[in-house]
Amino acid sequence: MGELEDAVMTRVWKWNRPVTVREVLEDLQQERSIAYTTVMTVLDNLHQKGWVRREAEGRAYRYEAVSTRAAYAAALMNDAWAQSDNPAAALVAFFGMMSEEQRLALRDAVRMVQGPETAEPATAGSPESTGSAGENPDSATESDGR
Repeated sequence: MGELEDAVMTRVWKWNRPVTVREVLEDLQQERSIAYTTVMTVLDNLHQKGWVRREAEGRAYRYEAVSTRAAYAAALMNDAWAQSDNPAAALVAFFGMMSEEQRLALRDAVRMVQGPETAEPATAGSPESTGSAGENPDSATESDGR
């Protein structure tokens, strides 16, 4: 997904309603010189990729986002990672670029994906890393209901 696709999607999300090629064009022209047919092609490509849906309105279409900005960002990250010849090294490099706040957000996201039964991460060798219900009160509470 290219820079122009990102710029077009940003406008579609910003308005949060079905938009025309002309509306997107006029907004983009405040920042750069761009042709109507270019914006039309980008929106058509986004439609083919499943990022926007469209409905005919006269001889034109109105486009609206199918997914959230977060899902779009996730797809961009996934595409970039998939292009790597060494995905593990790419992740290590990516994590190395993150701020502490971003790393904390990543830890929270991993916990959400793993589900409620995943215990808090612990350092190797600590009592919490054994997973024993007697040593981890959260584990004991979760297993009592079974």
